Amino acid sequence: MTDDYIGNWLKKAENDLKIVKHELELSEEETVKDGACFHCQQAVEKYLKAFLIFHKIDFPRTHSIEYLLEQAAKIDNDFDDIDVDELSDFGVDIRYPDSFYIPQMDEVNFYYDLAVKIKNLVLKKIGQAI
Repeated sequence: MTDDYIGNWLKKAENDLKIVKHELELSEEETVKDGACFHCQQAVEKYLKAFLIFHKIDFPRTHSIEYLLEQAAKIDNDFDDIDVDELSDFGVDIRYPDSFYIPQMDEVNFYYDLAVKIKNLVLKKIGQAI
């Protein structure tokens, strides 16, 4: 894969984080908490996929952060001890009314901090800046 392709994954991930950051600048009542957590999940998913693509690792179509993190940890043990809690749930399940759940602000902040942590780790490991 080309550096441009990996860069596109990183740019899309960064856009997800920009959306979350914008939401966090709003009042708690105005913040779309489930949407913010969805974009945290999306950012983490894209950063991990960029890392795996950089290392030429094939992976199935998935939204599972746990699976992607497990694959990344096989390459680099700095990914071993990252606790993603329930982040994968925000990738698919929470988007639909059947699984209606609105996270609290502490969850939004936790997942945003987690996404930034994974972003920084991935960028450090692949040596690319956006």
